Parts: sequence; C-alpha cells; structure tokens
Amino acid sequence: MRSQKALPLRILIKAGLFAALFCMAFSLLMNVPIGSFSLYNHLYPGRERFPFGENPSTSYNLSIYNLDAMIASHEISAEKKEPGEFRVFIVGDSSTWGFLQKPEDTLAGLLDSRGLELNGKNVHVYNLGYPSLSVVKDLMIIDRVKQYEPDLIIWLVTLESLPVDNQLETPLVANNPILVNDLIDRYQLATFEKIPIAWKETTLIARRRELADIIRMQIYGAMWAATGIDQDYPDEYTPALRDFAVDESFYDFSPYDLDENRLALNVISQTVKLNSDIQFLVVNEPILIARGENSDIRYNYYYPRWAYDQYRGIMQENMDKAGINYNDLWDIVPQEHFTNSAIHMDKSGENILAERIASLIIETDKQ
Repeated sequence: MRSQKALPLRILIKAGLFAALFCMAFSLLMNVPIGSFSLYNHLYPGRERFPFGENPSTSYNLSIYNLDAMIASHEISAEKKEPGEFRVFIVGDSSTWGFLQKPEDTLAGLLDSRGLELNGKNVHVYNLGYPSLSVVKDLMIIDRVKQYEPDLIIWLVTLESLPVDNQLETPLVANNPILVNDLIDRYQLATFEKIPIAWKETTLIARRRELADIIRMQIYGAMWAATGIDQDYPDEYTPALRDFAVDESFYDFSPYDLDENRLALNVISQTVKLNSDIQFLVVNEPILIARGENSDIRYNYYYPRWAYDQYRGIMQENMDKAGINYNDLWDIVPQEHFTNSAIHMDKSGENILAERIASLIIETDKQ
C-alpha cells in the first residue's frame, strides 16, 4: 500500500528530473543552427529582406534575433550562385532594409532592376540590411553570409552606427553573445569586452521565446507568400524634424572634439582586411540636410554640424589609410526626399542613390 501511494510521487519526481535534465541539455545546442530548419525557400519563397516588424498581424513579419533563422528565411540561402552571376550584397541599417519602401523600391531592388553587367556577368543585388545602427551588427551579418559567395559587398554606414558604447546594445547583437564573442576574437576587436554569458540564459526555458518566434515566423510565411506584404505601410507618418532647438550635443562627446578612439572604425577596417577575397565598397550614406530653424547648428535630429563634419574627415582619413574603397555620398539627396527619419528616403531619393552606386559598381570592373 505504501509503495502504491508513493508511485505518483516517484513519477512526478522522475518527470521533474527529466524536464530539468532536458532543459539543461538544451544549452548544449547553443552552437547548433536550430534556426536553419525553415519552410522558407521550400514551402514558401525566400524573403527579399530580413524579417523585421512590430505588428505581425498587418506586416506578416516579426523581429527575430536568431541569425540562422533570419538567413534561412532570406532568398540568399536558396539561390545557388550561377557561373554567370556577379553577386552584390548590400549591408546597412534601416535605410538599406527599406523603411516605408516595398522590396522592389529599396536600394537593392532598384539596383537589381537595372540589369547591370560586370566582368561579363549579370549583376544580382541582395538586400541584407537590418534596422539598427551598429557596425558590429553589420559584421555579424557579413561574416555569416560570406559563405554565399559575394563578389562585392556594399557597406552603408553613418556616424550614428559607429559610437563604441552603442555597438553591443542593439537587440540583434545583445541576443547573440556567443556569436559576438567569437567575432571579437577572430576579428581582433580589442575595443570591446566580451559579453558575459550566464549558463541559465542558454537553457530551454530561457530560450523559449526565441523558439516560439522562429515557429511564428514560419506561420506568417504563408500569409506573406500569398500577399507579398512584409511591412506595415501607414497612410501617414510623422516627417523627420527640420526645425531644432539650440543644441550642439552628440551623446556625451565633448563639443567640437569627436574622439575617433570612441568610434568603432576598427570593425570596418578589420572586416575588410580579414576578408580580402571579397571586394568591399564602403559608403557614407546620405543624410537629411535640414533647412529649418537652427539648421545652421544641426544637420538633422542625429547630428550637430560640428560632430558630423569632423566624422567625415575622420572617416576619409581612416579609409584612405586602410586602402578601403570608400565613397562619401552624404549630401547627394535633397532634403525633400527624406521621410520619417534623417536617413530614410522616399523612392525618388533611393533612385538618386541607386544611380550613383550603380556607377560605382561598374567602376569596380576597372579596379
């Protein structure tokens, strides 16, 4: 009788131990690419840009932070490179990803539609931008997608993507500590300290949201495939600021002294140096140059004039010193072609940028 009464308790204890062991064992899968198992490029077509969205019910999209799952959902992971293809990957922030733009109206989409030829090959352009400002985030993407054989990587940057103190805070970076720490080692990024990793953060319980988001991403793929909608396109939006208060601040940098040691320039130079088999074109992306109140003090919401002017000089000097193909296109798009941000452009602005970059791509044939 006593043993029969104890049976349910023993079963409960064993089940609890099994669940605990399974949860602990799951941490061993941290380096297993669980996100690579995807319905995209199999049941559904691959997406033309990385998944990102805050309103899945209208965008059929959501933000996930598993880099393997992001890449598995993208068209790049399915398309085998053809002998006659010249592959161009475009990496950058939300302006590259294409806020308020349909995929075909992004920089990558407009370039791809031009039917460029280079070295006797057809140029195929892929949008690998992601909406956050961090060159470490860009390095994460570049390092992972280089296996898909890019011939040219166009890397769009801006001052806001360079402060060292902000590099590891963007969610995509913060949610991939093992990957980031590996990059810090392999790319010799002594500027950064490694991200501490607590064992409990690697368990199944800690990662249940990650797994749930991967599954949800597969479900939304059906609706995306049926509609082609991957972003919420509002009828109205708040325009980027053109009028400013009297304010010359840029983070906690001392006014009129942009300390280049606090800019993550080594991320760019080390990435190019250690991937010497790939051509790189680094571009200082266009910004809104406002014409409103106190625009003699600030170019836009992001930048006081002193900081941005010093940044342009620092970038040019460092890129020249590193022998990097660099183009400063900061002022080629008029202010009326910027939408809800100092870096987001309308289709006309994107076309202006695409036209200039198309000529730069053709020039790589002569280098």
